[in-house]
Amino acid sequence: MKKILLPVLFSLAIAVCRADGPASPERSAGGPYHFIKEIPVGGDGGWDYLTVDSAGQRLYVSHGTKVVVIDLAKDQVVGEITNTPGVHGIAIAHDLGLGVTSNGRENKAGIVNLKTLQTLSKVDTGQNPDGMLYEPGRKEAYLFNGRGQSATVVDVKAGKVVATIPLDGKPEFAQADSKAGCVYDNLEDKNEVAVIDTKSHQVITNWPIAPGEEASGMAIDLKNHRLFLGCGGSKTMVMMDSTSGKVITSVPIGQGVDANAFDAGTGFAFASCGDGTTTIAHEDTPDKLTVVQTLETQRGSRTMALDPKTHKIYLAAAQFEAPTNQATATPRQRPRMIPGTFKILVYGMDK
Repeated sequence: MKKILLPVLFSLAIAVCRADGPASPERSAGGPYHFIKEIPVGGDGGWDYLTVDSAGQRLYVSHGTKVVVIDLAKDQVVGEITNTPGVHGIAIAHDLGLGVTSNGRENKAGIVNLKTLQTLSKVDTGQNPDGMLYEPGRKEAYLFNGRGQSATVVDVKAGKVVATIPLDGKPEFAQADSKAGCVYDNLEDKNEVAVIDTKSHQVITNWPIAPGEEASGMAIDLKNHRLFLGCGGSKTMVMMDSTSGKVITSVPIGQGVDANAFDAGTGFAFASCGDGTTTIAHEDTPDKLTVVQTLETQRGSRTMALDPKTHKIYLAAAQFEAPTNQATATPRQRPRMIPGTFKILVYGMDK
């Protein structure tokens, strides 16, 4: 996933500085979701993946060189996971009481005790581990190495690498279907989805995503065997059959998508975009996807997580300073995050 670094993308700079907060409930009207509250986090540094542990009622947010832990019952920060240089995010193995961090700067994965939030051990990965997931069927974590163009598979309980899987391109977000014995991963620069067999730890096929381009985020509907791909190059969310690789349909979304989610309880599919919008579409049938809302959030809020228990979505945000001279500023003269303004935006539905 594209880590929101400091400085951030210049193309969003001016609008970010104008949008000091999330859209008001009035601006977000016209759909099922509305702004609920902000959870202040503070601190400095960029951010990337947000991960919800619904069973544990915690939200894990990569921020700078650590992972911030938020209690979702209290909506407040309750701890942090440190010793995670260049962290992109964490995969949660709730059944084992463990988490696995992707530490991009040191090319390692950290095995974390979720109770104490202490890193128990580290294992070597490929170059720049970025995306990550926990596959509960075999109790393994997959670390997707951006520069290494590979996936490192870790036996989470044993804390050891069991396989390294070469990929044909730059991996992004992934999803798992344990019953099918497959892990699906976006190859962003190839406009393909790699299908990995979880038993043999081998890529069995690559599926083209046309008319989608440059897919980053991915979500899955396990019941109907559908993948939802957030495609930044085509500004679309593609719905794909996860059994055949056939592209079923697509809907338009905003610019700069980075995360997707699917709520099996409501049938809503989400695509969060850096332009300050989150597209919400409904899976009317396994062959029909309909946009029901373009939720206004905040510029730069391109990473997101869903709690399927409460149906709330969480997006990361911060405030930024404007360039000194906006008229003559170049793409290299980018705004700075205002220290202490990092926060989580919470959106939900009426009961």
